Amino acid sequence: MKKLVAEFVGTAVLVLFGCGAAVLGGDSIGQTGIAFAFGLAIVAMAYGIGPVSGCHVNPAVSLGVFISGRMSAGEMIRYWIAQFAGALAGAAILAVIAGSTANLGQNGWGPGYLGEYALPAALIFEVVFTAIFVVVILGSTGKAAAAGFAGLAIGLTLTAIHLVGIQVTGVSVNPARSFGPALLAGGQALSQLWLFIVAPLAGGLLGALFFRFKLLED
Repeated sequence: MKKLVAEFVGTAVLVLFGCGAAVLGGDSIGQTGIAFAFGLAIVAMAYGIGPVSGCHVNPAVSLGVFISGRMSAGEMIRYWIAQFAGALAGAAILAVIAGSTANLGQNGWGPGYLGEYALPAALIFEVVFTAIFVVVILGSTGKAAAAGFAGLAIGLTLTAIHLVGIQVTGVSVNPARSFGPALLAGGQALSQLWLFIVAPLAGGLLGALFFRFKLLED
């Protein structure tokens, strides 16, 4: 139960910090500031709840951990439930603060959304960059990794991913992060949510296979 509470809190914090930066401070801090808000939220939670749950706060990460053989299927499903619930709670708190559900930092693609990238670009970005993210996570938390630096490596990687991809999809690489804002915002965000569930999970699977088959392990 402590692990699930930690995942709930951690995912809520990720949405509050990252999406909150976009919604409440985006005009002032710009895309670079938003990118660092997501990354710093992960750094904070990695050291805050990492000792309890491993700080997955992302169903794609939990899938990667499962595929690599580091957790059971049952535990992965329980993590997913806590993560999706936490993301929804974070989005709900943000909606109360913002006074609206129209803009909660939801992901998307196509005409009218940021860089107006097409579906194939959005799909490729989310698969490839989630795979990279999971590779960094599994590598930096492995037995041979330097102790104490995983949170920093993971947070900086998420920052870099946002610096590259905000204009493409707003950056998901995390089905829960997309779920919370989209469910409350509705409309186009909800109709496009499928991509931000399918693509990150596919990317998480892809990244984990490198560890499942011992291709990136010492």
